[in-house]
Amino acid sequence: MAIGMDAGIASYIDPATNEAYPLDRPRWRSATGSPLMISALPGMSRAGIDRTERSLWRYRKALPGAIAAPISMGEGCTPLVRRPWRGGEALFKLEWFSPTGSFKDRGASVMMSMLREQGIRHVLEDSSGNGGAAIAAYAAAGGMKAKILTPASTQPAKTVQMRAYGAEVELVPGTRQDTADEAERQAGHIFYASHNWHPFFLQGTKTLAYELWEDLGFRAPDNVIAPTGAGSNVLGCDIGFDELVRCGEIARRPRLFAVQPANCAPIHAAFVSGGTLPVPVDVRPTIAEGTAIAKPIRLKPVLDAVRRSGGSTLAVTEEEIVASLLELAGTGLYAEPTSAAAAAAYTRLLAEGTIKHDETTVVVLTGSGLKATQLIGKILGG
Repeated sequence: MAIGMDAGIASYIDPATNEAYPLDRPRWRSATGSPLMISALPGMSRAGIDRTERSLWRYRKALPGAIAAPISMGEGCTPLVRRPWRGGEALFKLEWFSPTGSFKDRGASVMMSMLREQGIRHVLEDSSGNGGAAIAAYAAAGGMKAKILTPASTQPAKTVQMRAYGAEVELVPGTRQDTADEAERQAGHIFYASHNWHPFFLQGTKTLAYELWEDLGFRAPDNVIAPTGAGSNVLGCDIGFDELVRCGEIARRPRLFAVQPANCAPIHAAFVSGGTLPVPVDVRPTIAEGTAIAKPIRLKPVLDAVRRSGGSTLAVTEEEIVASLLELAGTGLYAEPTSAAAAAAYTRLLAEGTIKHDETTVVVLTGSGLKATQLIGKILGG
């Protein structure tokens, strides 16, 4: 069955105009240049889980269309572990147990599978590291070609990983935003499979919500805290938990907390302003490079998702990130600085009383410390 032909229920949708586009044709943005979403889906019940499948594809009935041969390497089904934290316990979701070492594999598996089904064989991606590594890996696994644009300052461990998968890697001078701008300039020559632009990627990250629901005995957590750059985990959780509410599996959404480094916090600044439009921010270098996106293209949907959940945004300092990175390591969890920002936010939310120890709180650790060996070595003085 071709993509977009599943009972006619799924399509691309431009949230700004409500214009719909069929899913059987490759498209990364709307006719007006806006980022697309997938039309609302009915979700799936626990009876629909394919328990013979140990990957995110156990939730394939919640995905749009039908994929004859998914590109999968066992992504998803990551550990949810308890660790002591500031006088209580936290649940840490170890997304770095995915094949390339980060949560981006969820979105990459679904997006690349669907693009291959549409006939795409060569993709362009821009990334600060983890997204590019994921797209490169799933392109290789699916017999596709990939070109990755990444800031020249990206951690070498990540660019080496991309090249090892056979991707063409172009280092772009300047900021993460400069890399995104360059990718859009090149998008007319190769299909732009941006993990920030393409709605199929969010269909992959929404499986985090389904997985947490299953991890917790088919309950929703009270809170989910995630590092946030473009917002794919926040939006994925919003979509996934919304589907679970819609099909009657849970009664309420968890509160979503979007965490950014204070050195690059445009989503937090817009949230604090009370609006949905970008506000001027001072952007400085940050060790949380995975969230250093100065102009997130899905700003309004991310803000809407956080507000709809009753959660909030936070901006954590470099010092808080380093302290939490070391605190995590002291419990045996070796996270990259971007991930440690979520733990820093949890510490602050506990101190403020916004979150209580007796609530079920999931802290999403998105990437392994092995991704940032040189940087962590400097932090340790080695």
